[in-house]
Amino acid sequence: MPRHFLSVKTLMLISLLTLNMAACQSSDSEDAQQNTQQAAPKVDVVSLIPQTITIKTELPARTVAFRQAEVRPQVNGIIEKRLFEEGADVNAGQRLYQIDEAPFQAALQMAKAELARAEANIQSTKARADRFKGLIDNKAISQQDYDDALASYLQSQAEVAVAQASIQTAEINLRYTKVKAPIDGRIGRSNITEGALVTAQQETPLATITQTDPIYVDISQASKEILQLRRQLMSGGITNEEATQVRLKLEDGTIYSHIGTLQFSEVNVNEDTGSLVMRAQFPNPEGLLLPGMYVKAEVQEGKMQDAILVPHKAVAFSREGKASVMLVNSENKVEQRLIEVKQSIGNNWLVLEGLTGGEKVVVEGLQKIAVDSAVEIDIETDTTNPQTEE
Repeated sequence: MPRHFLSVKTLMLISLLTLNMAACQSSDSEDAQQNTQQAAPKVDVVSLIPQTITIKTELPARTVAFRQAEVRPQVNGIIEKRLFEEGADVNAGQRLYQIDEAPFQAALQMAKAELARAEANIQSTKARADRFKGLIDNKAISQQDYDDALASYLQSQAEVAVAQASIQTAEINLRYTKVKAPIDGRIGRSNITEGALVTAQQETPLATITQTDPIYVDISQASKEILQLRRQLMSGGITNEEATQVRLKLEDGTIYSHIGTLQFSEVNVNEDTGSLVMRAQFPNPEGLLLPGMYVKAEVQEGKMQDAILVPHKAVAFSREGKASVMLVNSENKVEQRLIEVKQSIGNNWLVLEGLTGGEKVVVEGLQKIAVDSAVEIDIETDTTNPQTEE
């Protein structure tokens, strides 16, 4: 077969193969484009709606007893009886301990005897002074004798007053042998037992009584936030009733059922920490709160107009701590936006900068999208959250 015939045949085969490959590539390209258009991922978005919210802050706090009194003896003696149960509720004036009262009864009897002797002596000295007064007028005695008789009478009057004071002191000491509760409250364990020797004003208390209904909660807050709160009060941004209401979150995460009242009692800012301690008062009828417990106090800082909230799951944070979200623009393409968040409110972040009302933020399907990729919106909701509105 001629060589030129083989070359032409070979060229024809090559041309046919080239055309077939081009057609296949074109078909594949069209199919890929069509598949791409059909495979645009579906996402769920929220449409941002500006709203008015009440900003609340959780602050560390510690419970403090409303009243606390350490029971100490006021006289020396031996404890004869303990008249209460440890951990029980006691009333002011209730007897707690009995100190041996025999020495104090004896002291009282001695003081009464001294008073009787002084009163008997005053009768004779008075009669003598009266008699000498008549004699001095007649010049029957010297002036010195009269002065001595008058001085004896005045001294006997003083001795009566001293004896009366001694009786009052002895009666007071005798009453102090009955150690009584100074306040209402719950008494703790007894630090002494019967037969123990106690001394007046000793360092170790016999027991401690604590009143926990109501109960105080001391809250530490930065002075800058206190200043903002006071400005909100002055401007009418929040009412005094709103500002003074405090809620508690207990150590196990549960919410305390009673609402407390904030008291702006502390006026000095700690120079080292730049904070001050506010005190709130809470009812505690069930006795659930005990002094020294760590809790979190929710304090209202004020209201923010036209606030933007974004769900937690829509916000991503970089290693540097920068927050960002994915948006769907008017062309249904994805954009990434850096934002600045202030704090968490419920299930949302409060956004300070980076977003405006009406924009659509992706909340579901984030793993299927990339910047500038086309998407299809499956479900669209808004960020109106009645729980954050006041």
